Amino acid sequence: MNIALLFIIGLGGFIGAILRFSISALVGKVTTTAFPFGTLSVNILGSFLIGFLFLYFQHINLSPTQRAMVITGLLGALTTFSTFSLDTVLLLQNEFYIRAFGNVLLNVTLSIGATFLGMSTFKLIV
Repeated sequence: MNIALLFIIGLGGFIGAILRFSISALVGKVTTTAFPFGTLSVNILGSFLIGFLFLYFQHINLSPTQRAMVITGLLGALTTFSTFSLDTVLLLQNEFYIRAFGNVLLNVTLSIGATFLGMSTFKLIV
């Protein structure tokens, strides 16, 4: 494994993790409900960005190292499957079954939809 590449991915992950925490905290202040809107927000945003940037990076022939920093590092850390899973389990343990189901449904459908929307947006621009 290339140490420089790992460092670059780690730098992207550092930035993505800080963004995830900041965005989730901001959304948490705006929404005062037990539903995990912060996690949902970063997953939708990250999914849109990965769809858009995937095509954009192909279009501009961005280097594999730069792509890895943004897609694997930054967006990988910005979006979060593990936090989504924990949020869902905590909702289930607290017997918020409808909220848990809604969390799964919204995260999966909106994140996939956002990726598609990101790709479609890029295609409209180019």
